[in-house]
Amino acid sequence: MESVKNKHVLIVGATGGIGSRVAKLLAGSGAHLFLAGRNSEKLAALANELNLPSSKTLALDISKPAEVAILKEQFFAQYPTIDVLVNAAGLGIIKSSDTLTEEEFMQTIHTNLYAPFLLVKAFLPSMKETKKGLIINIPGILGKVPMLGAAAYSASKYGLNGMMQSIREEVKRTEIRITNLFLGGVDTPFWDTIDLRVQRDKMVMAEEAAKAIWFLCQQPTSAVVSEMVVQPFNHQAI
Repeated sequence: MESVKNKHVLIVGATGGIGSRVAKLLAGSGAHLFLAGRNSEKLAALANELNLPSSKTLALDISKPAEVAILKEQFFAQYPTIDVLVNAAGLGIIKSSDTLTEEEFMQTIHTNLYAPFLLVKAFLPSMKETKKGLIINIPGILGKVPMLGAAAYSASKYGLNGMMQSIREEVKRTEIRITNLFLGGVDTPFWDTIDLRVQRDKMVMAEEAAKAIWFLCQQPTSAVVSEMVVQPFNHQAI
């Protein structure tokens, strides 16, 4: 395993149920973090818990190019290079296609597909300069297998999966690694606003999902984990 100690790590979606736990695990392993998320209050609380100065955090909407440009500027004001980019941000709108609005569809695409593209545009060039680095995205299992009511969500996650596989081909002669994590149902606040009856007690725990990302940040130098699938033993709608 390759140590993350002293590596420069950007976590986007750091205020979420998985992202915040990843931040704590990586901080405990000695990584130098920069945290980004939508919720400024949660971001400040997490930074305070990790003794991270406010200069190494940024509240933003990653689907807006101008705000991603600010993120890039502030990150490289703190660190000379980027070693790991973890994108744990995402939006889940689960509705049947006849009730899904055009605005909800485009909002999902912007957050789950367009925003990761903006992040790659901002931070991959630095990795190309050093010819090394790691980008982790979370298409989730709905980026492989569709689900009832997930037309917009699956469209965005299938797109994310395909986009990152294509970008992997661009950098395959370097030591830049692209990893897609396909998580099944994870018990996080993601489900709080979704009108779908599920057995949350049978889902993957958020801490275990975070440990999977923490592990992926340490994948060996001689290989790449191009994708990982983590699913519950027996989780289904009820």
